[in-house]
Amino acid sequence: MTLSPAVNLNAHVQGKGFPILCLHGHPGSGSSMSVFTQHLSQRFLTLAPDLRGYGNSRTQLNFQMTDHLIDLESFLDRFQIDRCLVLGWSLGGIIGIELALKFPERVSGLILLATAARPRSSHPPISWQDNLYTGVASILNTLQPSWQWNIDTFGKRSLYRYLIQQHSSTAYRYLANHAMSAYLQTSAAAYRALSTALKAGYNRLEELQQIQCPSLVLTGAADRHITPESSLETAQHLKNCQWQCYPNTAHLFPWEIPDQVLSDIDCWIDRHPQAVSSIKGSGKEK
Repeated sequence: MTLSPAVNLNAHVQGKGFPILCLHGHPGSGSSMSVFTQHLSQRFLTLAPDLRGYGNSRTQLNFQMTDHLIDLESFLDRFQIDRCLVLGWSLGGIIGIELALKFPERVSGLILLATAARPRSSHPPISWQDNLYTGVASILNTLQPSWQWNIDTFGKRSLYRYLIQQHSSTAYRYLANHAMSAYLQTSAAAYRALSTALKAGYNRLEELQQIQCPSLVLTGAADRHITPESSLETAQHLKNCQWQCYPNTAHLFPWEIPDQVLSDIDCWIDRHPQAVSSIKGSGKEK
């Protein structure tokens, strides 16, 4: 099989210090990881690429999910990063797991959010009314972010009810700033690649024992896209892992309770200094 050439990924880079690679979900883009990068870049170098077929990393050619690893290896080489902490949200978490399996020497730690090594969904069927309400809610929220009338009239009846549980102004501001643009910039090739992977099935539970670095797995209790049960199953297969489930939140919980999530990530990093160390097995940052 001929390997796909690497795509030169568009990158959102902030801060300085030990590198943290932030990987977005589907649909998504590097800018949708700003909830993490704006905070973590105060202490670290954060790099949030637009994955192949997303954001400004454009491609019209068909590709496979494994091609993301080719791109990210090239991406790390471009920025001369030998070792980094990987933070992945949803699809980004699955890609983070794959990076840790393929390049264990380059991944110092894993922070996995709303993701699983054997992802399972409990999402109900989607109706035309769901799509209609979601479209109207999204357009109005883009024009007037966090408009309470729109949240109550359309937002709570739309597909957002499966993505968030707390229909707060904070969550809807993140939706306005990042969700619509990420959706519009996600290519047909990216949808095809994900659809193909889902049909083939994905299960890396048995391989997780190979991952030696510390990991943090976070999930929302009402996540219908990747269930908290599948997230817990992943955490139980990782050797050095902390798992946390947030009540009354769903798949987009970092946008629902950002302060709590960021505080918990900070605490985990402080307890695992080896995750932000350029020397494997060291507790001190080089």
